[in-house]
Amino acid sequence: MSDMNKGTEAAGSSLFPTYARYPISLVKGEGSWLWDDKGNKYLDFMCGLAVTNLGHAPKQVKDALVKQLDELWHVSNLFHIPNQEAAAKLLTDNSHAEAVFFCNSGAEANEAAIKLARRYHQKVKGNGRYEIITFAQSFHGRTLATLTATGQEKVKEGFGPLPEGFRYIPLHDIEALEAAITDKTAAIMIEMIQAEGGVIPVEPAFVQHLAKLCKERGLLLIIDEIQTGMGRTGKLFAFEHYGIEPDIFTLAKGLGSGFPVGATLAKGELIEAFTAGSHGSTFGGTPIATAVVKATVETIIGEKAPQRAAESGEYLMGQLREKLAGNPFVKDIRGKGLMIGIVCSGPVANIIAEGQKRGLLVVTAGPDVVRLLPSLLVSREEIDQAVSILTSIFADQTAPAQL
Repeated sequence: MSDMNKGTEAAGSSLFPTYARYPISLVKGEGSWLWDDKGNKYLDFMCGLAVTNLGHAPKQVKDALVKQLDELWHVSNLFHIPNQEAAAKLLTDNSHAEAVFFCNSGAEANEAAIKLARRYHQKVKGNGRYEIITFAQSFHGRTLATLTATGQEKVKEGFGPLPEGFRYIPLHDIEALEAAITDKTAAIMIEMIQAEGGVIPVEPAFVQHLAKLCKERGLLLIIDEIQTGMGRTGKLFAFEHYGIEPDIFTLAKGLGSGFPVGATLAKGELIEAFTAGSHGSTFGGTPIATAVVKATVETIIGEKAPQRAAESGEYLMGQLREKLAGNPFVKDIRGKGLMIGIVCSGPVANIIAEGQKRGLLVVTAGPDVVRLLPSLLVSREEIDQAVSILTSIFADQTAPAQL
């Protein structure tokens, strides 16, 4: 293959060109900071896309990982794994869930949630329901089932035929939601903040109506907490902001501090749907992965990371609104906790690139939204530094809004 056809991978790379990579090679991280192979230092307001919620290489998690590496790596789920039991209990003790299935990623966690919902209706309730309702602009993963569940056409191109059993409606459209429910509907699947869709928080009244419909119609409520979970929004789980208890919810990203792990959690009545042999994962819940999960959750709770995220998020949003007030390129600033979107009146790729030049890493959420995802333990000084850089960048971005 010629270099020209290799997309954004380096010339001579043996990798598929599936990622539009930035021209930076990062080699070291500590707390809220990253360093590249040229010695340049960056303030990280991406956190690996809401993954390193405790910052880079948090000591308690690192110590647990190193200890486990010296003891046992893998034995398969045909044996009892003490770390797995301990990590699951920690998650259920700190939520309303009663059962946990560990896997390796957010897509796998959502895939398990879809399978659990279908199997519950078909094998436990015996009603044959299988359809899942999801929402426009949602994002649920890149397996065939989860990209089909995703409400964005761009992730589906070229992968047909797609699995049947999914219906999509506009977010906040109650009339469309009620019309979409049929005798085939098994569950409704939703994010409390559409992160990839533009950092769009779901309106509380809509969530309440949706939860009420699920109870009335015998549907399962699945909440995708892949990006919003583990303290990111100012609560351990984002659904806590809404006073509801989903039947199933999914975790990944911040659950493992950078180690690949996911989890599907559910209420007790769904346990009999996942009987022995009904679902599995070779690497799901290994001794290593669950040692990391246990240490991550313990640290998040011990450091009061959700509360700190709520306080820091309020401060960060306040500073952004004050410093960017009157800038015609900025249309809105929205989000919860430390998941914040700066909605702009034009494309923001140049803002991302300029941030990198000035030592700040941020990411997009669609073509016109700058997404901020700092560590939940970020300091006020680091927030002030990021806001200062962003303010100077946005001061040069007024022209597109005048077109």
